[in-house]
Amino acid sequence: MSIVDGKPRSASAAVSEQARLAVLKRDDFINFVRRNPDVALEMVSAISHRLRRTDELLRQRASRNVNEEADARLTLADRMADLIAEFGGSWKFIGAAIGFLALWVMMNTLLLRDKGFDPFPYVLLNLVLGMITGLQAPIIMMSQNRQGGKDRLRADLDYQVNLKNELSLAELLRRLDVLESERLPTLFAEQNERLLKATQKQLAPADGANESRSA
Repeated sequence: MSIVDGKPRSASAAVSEQARLAVLKRDDFINFVRRNPDVALEMVSAISHRLRRTDELLRQRASRNVNEEADARLTLADRMADLIAEFGGSWKFIGAAIGFLALWVMMNTLLLRDKGFDPFPYVLLNLVLGMITGLQAPIIMMSQNRQGGKDRLRADLDYQVNLKNELSLAELLRRLDVLESERLPTLFAEQNERLLKATQKQLAPADGANESRSA
């Protein structure tokens, strides 16, 4: 910003290792912009975009519910994966698994006996369980990845809230500076003038009484 308006820089930076820096003088930059007006238009467009975002941030409510924001971005497949992962980590799943295994063993061992479709050592059951495990693992990982995305969204919303608070505080300080530099001297002068007039009014009757006594 300082290279455009010539005022002091609004930010500074420090290198942590050896680096080669390029120096751009303000006069050279101004001459370059004059020779290339398209660059000036791009700069104005970028500044307008940032000002628009800042204005929207100040006008809108920055604090938002992370869960609502994350749910709004979920697709149907994401919701199904979350439901499957939630069911796979619950007591309902454990109960259903125990019931399914018990029914499978009873059918092939007690009910059907020699006619069972999967006799001991239950090779088909091991295959089914292996397939379920192989499918359940990536679904759980998908749900965990979305949890990481929700954490990043929470960090982004926290940043927006902090940024809005910082901008609001800067605007409040600016208004206080304007009040201190422009309004307060005027208010003090008006107050002093009122006090002076009130004092003169109080002293006027006393002066008149003293003159009448002396006469």
